[in-house]
Amino acid sequence: MLIGKIIGTVVCTQKDEKLVGAKLQVVLPLHAAALSPDGKPIVAVDSIGAGNNELVLVAAGSSARQTQKTKDTPVDAVIMAIIDSLEVEGTLTYQKARG
Repeated sequence: MLIGKIIGTVVCTQKDEKLVGAKLQVVLPLHAAALSPDGKPIVAVDSIGAGNNELVLVAAGSSARQTQKTKDTPVDAVIMAIIDSLEVEGTLTYQKARG
């Protein structure tokens, strides 16, 4: 799993039939401690309804096809959780704003 921030959305009018209805998000991987960029953005299927700028957990590789929405689909990354808080080595590095 990796920690990432949603930075955009991908819209595809023509796609594999198994991806019809899937929301595709652009996720920037982040270092857990500093929440600084850690690699190039990836495209992930959003299985939970996350929004722009939210911090999320992403599963990649064959694990990405283990959620109910991605089972037997041609995906390599899936957003499977929205992060409420993140603690690294005893320090709270992120707390989601309550709205």
